Amino acid sequence: MTFDGQLFSGVTLLAAVVESGSFVRAAEALGLSPSGVSRALSRLEKRVGVRLIERTTRSLRLTDEGLRFYELVSPHLNGITEAAALASGAANAVQGRLRVNVDPFFSRIALASPVAGFLARYPELSLELIMRDDAGDLVADGFDLAVRFGQPPAGSFVGRQLLQTRILTVASPAYIKKHGKPETPGDVVNHERILFYNAVAGRPFEWEFRRDLEVIEIKPAGRLMVSDVGTMLTACLAGAGIAQVMALGTEELMRTGQLIDLFPEWSGERFPLFLMYPSRLHQPAKVHAFIDFCVDAMSI
Repeated sequence: MTFDGQLFSGVTLLAAVVESGSFVRAAEALGLSPSGVSRALSRLEKRVGVRLIERTTRSLRLTDEGLRFYELVSPHLNGITEAAALASGAANAVQGRLRVNVDPFFSRIALASPVAGFLARYPELSLELIMRDDAGDLVADGFDLAVRFGQPPAGSFVGRQLLQTRILTVASPAYIKKHGKPETPGDVVNHERILFYNAVAGRPFEWEFRRDLEVIEIKPAGRLMVSDVGTMLTACLAGAGIAQVMALGTEELMRTGQLIDLFPEWSGERFPLFLMYPSRLHQPAKVHAFIDFCVDAMSI
């Protein structure tokens, strides 16, 4: 077997640039100068015969050829990292950096408070909770795992369902007092509705009502659409319209009457929360520790 040390070094450098998003941060991580990183990347491009990264004064991005190249080599880099961890015993130690693509709403309601105890338990672990609209490409984006609502996207993921939460159709007492209470699901078409943006589909989520085996689908229509659950709840509380929300995280609002469940008999729709991570044979101990942390957080 012939080993090309310069090629391997260049690939490692490319991964650092992609994961950090800039030459400067990659240089800091590798102990090099930004100009040294740029020259080394140019040598790699010359070695493989294609331009891998488009550079501007403000940003950089992978070219189509660079993306294909990175998608092919990144699993091998992960395998080398994993082998080194196994050899050193780090696979059994919760340490290093853990990057998690996490749903903002779930992070706020379930993880923000207990995360201090998690970090105290593992003093050698550095945790990055990065809020994103969707799961994206975990490997290419440098994430160890993701915590997302909805079904996992197609790809080489391992998905573990944490829970399913009911979908409720709600309004504030102020809205009901001013506009009246819809008597049936079909009546919502005559009301102001707050829509929630589906980043994966590029359009608002459909409105659906379920009662046993009966399903009613209502076309999403409204003058207000948001992409943040907190904004949707605040707008709904202020009387901006009717909203479909997850029961998870809204228990206190429902208990205190700040929001009214308009159709409790039509709340059979369920929305899942999944843990997703690349399908590797051996997962580092830090990943298993975070999975256990999420499971524990949901049982509190």
